[in-house]
Amino acid sequence: MTDISWLLLTYKMPPEPAAKRIAVWRRLKGMGAVYLQSGVCLLPRTDDHIRRLKMLENDIAQSKGECVLLQTLALDAAQEDKVIGRFKADRDEAYEEFIDKCDDFEREVRKEVEAQHFTYAELEENDVDLKKLQGWLAKIQKLDFYDASRGQEAQERIKGCEAVLDDYAQQVFRAHDEND
Repeated sequence: MTDISWLLLTYKMPPEPAAKRIAVWRRLKGMGAVYLQSGVCLLPRTDDHIRRLKMLENDIAQSKGECVLLQTLALDAAQEDKVIGRFKADRDEAYEEFIDKCDDFEREVRKEVEAQHFTYAELEENDVDLKKLQGWLAKIQKLDFYDASRGQEAQERIKGCEAVLDDYAQQVFRAHDEND
């Protein structure tokens, strides 16, 4: 066992307004928190997480909610592995969705090539889509605290998307050189 320490947050929010409960949930998921059950979640212990959870604690109190923030360790290696497995499963789920979007991106570019649709407008649109994919991957990687199994595949897939777009760009440039 490596004695990884986590931050355990338990909270309870008033039922109304629901938007405040949802905002707390979104902030925690956006930090990469794993929910053990409703209102109980874990994050790896880092200075950044402590700071952000203390701010969240204040926001929960202002919303007339309750929360307790603790530092905790797993009882044994099996429990530690179980928690790390939850973090990895959440990231793998995000990577899976990302990889699906990479498939969509590559299909879209292939469709343009097959249709011989070599325009700068289409290239720019696909470039914007690629930048969104790159940003999304960076967000997932930031929350991949324990190196989820699909991370390397996702990294390879974004490189594939970049190569597909580079190839398409070359075809757009050649098409416009021929038309000048």
